[in-house]
Amino acid sequence: MATDASIPRYLALDVGSKRIGIAVSDELGLTAQPVLTLERRRNLREDLRSIARLCRRYSIAGIVVGNPLALSGELSSQAAKVHAFAAELGELTGLPVHRWDERLTTHEAHQILYESGHARQDHRRVVDQVAATLILQSFLDRQADRPAKSS
Repeated sequence: MATDASIPRYLALDVGSKRIGIAVSDELGLTAQPVLTLERRRNLREDLRSIARLCRRYSIAGIVVGNPLALSGELSSQAAKVHAFAAELGELTGLPVHRWDERLTTHEAHQILYESGHARQDHRRVVDQVAATLILQSFLDRQADRPAKSS
């Protein structure tokens, strides 16, 4: 496997109360790819372990978690739950966790699915993956805009 070790791979999560959309970056760190939608279980630890397995499978260097801000920029009612989830995931995996503004990503994901011809009733199965992909792509684009660190 010939990947450049200096380019970290990221895993992104769109965390909801029923589902978690998951996306990963490609080996070049340029694009975000949808992976799956994890149906939440009653056992939080089981959800965390499933995500940790994906981190190992894709050799992830960091996790990007959608930060559910209100349109005003204030923390939403879901934010405390997502922050706690992200903290536990970071502790379990030992990976850095980046919270990333996810405002309007679900709306944008629905729009993308609608415009690509997916029936509305089918959106639920994939909308969280698409939202996670949008979150991660935004994060990757911002990373690419930053000047490279000199060694």
